[in-house]
Amino acid sequence: MVDDSDDAGRSVKATRAAARPWTSAQLLLAATVLAVLAAAALAADIAIAQWMKDHGLRGELKRLVHLSETFGWGGTVALIVLTAAVLDPRGWRVIPPLAVSAFGAGGLADGIKLFVSRLRPSAADLSDHFSKTFIHATSQGARGYPVQSFPSSHAATAAGLAAALAMLYPRGRWLFATFAVLAGLQRIEAQAHFASDALAGAAIGCLVAAACQRFCCRSNCAVS
Repeated sequence: MVDDSDDAGRSVKATRAAARPWTSAQLLLAATVLAVLAAAALAADIAIAQWMKDHGLRGELKRLVHLSETFGWGGTVALIVLTAAVLDPRGWRVIPPLAVSAFGAGGLADGIKLFVSRLRPSAADLSDHFSKTFIHATSQGARGYPVQSFPSSHAATAAGLAAALAMLYPRGRWLFATFAVLAGLQRIEAQAHFASDALAGAAIGCLVAAACQRFCCRSNCAVS
């Protein structure tokens, strides 16, 4: 005879195990994998950008991807953080991990842009080698939006936000990761970034979130 109470107990334990948040070590591993993928994607950057320019996405998928920019743009990210603070019983205490992970990642990506100048797909000659998209930071015209392709701040912000949301609400971690992937895809589809830029930005987001989880937010990230 099967003991229903034992089955129920095992079910509860399984649910809790499935809802465990990603650890800082897992986020660091994700950052490493994404950085390696970013380096590998350099060779495919031009081909992907050319395909997006010639064909792009279509129909409702294109609409979905375009709307996903809200997960990586600072203004709407602030609204997401505010919504979490209003709805979560922990109140304002959820703001630091979300804000530090999301805006910290975006800020770090913006800082890197000051030292690495790369033409955006919309401004680059897509018939040339990918190495030609990088220009010397002291060259004429090496400032401003057209040469701020690497890395993607939107992708960094989205990845940082997704990781922080997963810390607070671990049962939704794969949903948040999906939102971040769509936000990164939007930057590629919009000809704002190459694939390697988006992957590098996502790596930065995971790195900042790992540091935030390890050093800053343990009490705030506890699941109630």
